[in-house]
Amino acid sequence: MITGGGRPMTATEWLTAPQWEALAADAELPLLALWGEPGIVRAAFQDGDALRLVALLAEDGQYPSLSRARPSAALFERAAHDLWALEPVGTPDGRPWLDHGNWPVLNPLSGRPVRHATPPSLPEFLPAEGEALHRLPMGPILPGIGEPGYLHLSVAGETIVRLEARLGYAHKGTLGLMPGKSPRAAARFPARMQAEATVAHSLAFALAAERATGAEVPPRAIALRAVMAEIERIAVHLRVWQQVLELAGPSPLADQAGLARETLLAASQIAFGHRLLMDRVMPGGVALDLEERGLSILRDALLLLAQDLPRLGRATLRHGPLMEALAGLGTIRHDQARAYATGGPTARASAVMTDARMLGDTPYVELDLEIPLQADGDAAARLEQRIAETVESRRLLATMLDALPDGPVSVSLPQRAGEGAALVEAAHGPCLAWLALDDGGLIRAAMARDPGWGLWPLLEAAAPGTTTERLPLLMAGLGLTMSGMDL
Repeated sequence: MITGGGRPMTATEWLTAPQWEALAADAELPLLALWGEPGIVRAAFQDGDALRLVALLAEDGQYPSLSRARPSAALFERAAHDLWALEPVGTPDGRPWLDHGNWPVLNPLSGRPVRHATPPSLPEFLPAEGEALHRLPMGPILPGIGEPGYLHLSVAGETIVRLEARLGYAHKGTLGLMPGKSPRAAARFPARMQAEATVAHSLAFALAAERATGAEVPPRAIALRAVMAEIERIAVHLRVWQQVLELAGPSPLADQAGLARETLLAASQIAFGHRLLMDRVMPGGVALDLEERGLSILRDALLLLAQDLPRLGRATLRHGPLMEALAGLGTIRHDQARAYATGGPTARASAVMTDARMLGDTPYVELDLEIPLQADGDAAARLEQRIAETVESRRLLATMLDALPDGPVSVSLPQRAGEGAALVEAAHGPCLAWLALDDGGLIRAAMARDPGWGLWPLLEAAAPGTTTERLPLLMAGLGLTMSGMDL
């Protein structure tokens, strides 16, 4: 769940090895994240409308693998081995993930890092079965994304048989930069994890810090956070919408989507001093208030969007060649989207009803949030889902601006020990933050989960059968980014 302030939350359950093994065999609870500390493995599950946090003492650095029953755990387990030297016993995939052999030390967060003693080895990729297959590498800069990554394709002619992604090229050491800092001082790091979720990551981090300390955030700050979150959501949806149109639709419609996004971002710059709202959400509230001029500019921008979005949406969905190109492309089944705790428009386009805005005590409870669903799970359904959610977010934003409460916009955080976690809906899916604070209120350990952890495995699942020519269109509609997963 997510809340407006530091309300009590479920504490971490410390499990025995048999209990962890039982959890590994039960794939019903969606796994949101798995991470570690020296000698400890942790995991977060979504249990109804609450977060369930569990931990296990990893004797000799080993623990029973969750990925045996949950493919969604595989990337997390590989990253946990790279960072904390935690070995998942029984894993079907023990390859490195973040560490490509170029770091100066092995397992930098393990408490006992050692220097790399050997040169980097060649990456390993899973085999593909079929006749007359050949390998096609893509990267390190992928088309339509502009971030460093590598795709390893096994193709038969132009048809993709297997796709594997290899990320980690933009590893920033985020989790290692936060310990020893106050939540206020460390807030700049989650804000820079991923440009299209800077508000969402900042909000999840702030909520986790407020829960850990018991801070109560003023109502106006809670409302302004929701305003910023919806601005970010609309801007990201319009960016994806524009990119899909640039790849397969008429240029005039792509230009209109870009102009609509620019209208909102320009208003955001005037209202909050930053187009992408970076560093505007902080633990304890928000960094600055919304003045009357900024409020007026935002309202004017929303009036323009109220006229443009429905017309642009109709024109997009009625464009025959575009919708033909998207129909049947990269179909993601309902069970796949649920298994990877994907969330966001991708899950809802596969008829998975999940949205962290509906969980817990949030500003959305009283706003009659209307979340549509699509059933087909293909690229056409994902675009239709984003269009509908863009229109709904514009409505929500207008309602929020008309009902902003008065009062202060921040409070100080108590300096105390505690643990907190929060789940926040970003434009592409859920962002998770977890913090543990020491007695002085400084960060002892932290974790941040980006929506990409649920999206990249689905690209690998959806790509087979697609041609290499259509792959950029598939990737654009999923809203993939690398930075948030490179930690």
